[in-house]
Amino acid sequence: MSEPLSPHVFDASAANFDALIRGNSMKGLVLAHFWSPKAGPCMILMPRLAALAAQYGGRFLLVMVNTDELGRQARDLGVTSVPTVKFFLRGEVVHTIHGAEPDSTFHEALARFLATPGDRARLGALTLHQAGRTAEAIEALARLAVDDPADLAVAVDLAKLLTLDGRADEALHLLASLPEAARRQEAVAPLLAHLELLSAANDGPEDAQARLAADADAHEARLALAARALFEDAPETALEQLLELARRAPDWRDGLGRRALLALFALPGMDPERVRRYRSALAGLRA
Repeated sequence: MSEPLSPHVFDASAANFDALIRGNSMKGLVLAHFWSPKAGPCMILMPRLAALAAQYGGRFLLVMVNTDELGRQARDLGVTSVPTVKFFLRGEVVHTIHGAEPDSTFHEALARFLATPGDRARLGALTLHQAGRTAEAIEALARLAVDDPADLAVAVDLAKLLTLDGRADEALHLLASLPEAARRQEAVAPLLAHLELLSAANDGPEDAQARLAADADAHEARLALAARALFEDAPETALEQLLELARRAPDWRDGLGRRALLALFALPGMDPERVRRYRSALAGLRA
């Protein structure tokens, strides 16, 4: 086998082509990226595929096939244009993606061939929800969470369904109870911050403004004002209050001011210029 370009990415040659692709596909999924240095879309897709291979941490092998050097092998597999990505399992092509499709296309295809029993059980629970059987879906996900508490995808899906079912307080408790490292994961952190804001908006004291005027370090009151402003469609006020919270109390509630700002930055429809200003201001706090 050739030396890997990274732990899960290899460069094919005439000598190793069959062993690298068909041979390895007998042990697991192999993606063969047929590319040419003369084709711009190939050069765009190549680093994205390498990033996917790193993200999936070895659950599939990525093989780069330069069609300028391995034209015969490409033609034998029916490759007539580049970029083309062929999925191999058990020595056979099981799926093909033509062109520099978005990452979501590759995620969807990978999910079909890499699903674990836990993945299938989780998708089954979500299918129950889509059929209007949300209570059953929540029960199924709760059982999965008990069986595999380290599966963050189950925790996130369960928190989302609990929130949709009007049980946001339970969803908040679920995510807040995760270990710190899990709470900081990209899949968890924004949802947890949104739930904390929702809780503050629902339960914040009515005299929050007065309390804050009397004590600028009344952090719960400041959070309540930010949450209320957000749900009253006043994002500038919400961002101002959260930025001030991050400045005054960077460690309060696991850095909630900063975490909430980052979650709001990712909201659809948030004004890009406003995000730029507040992101810059937030970065300045840590300088």
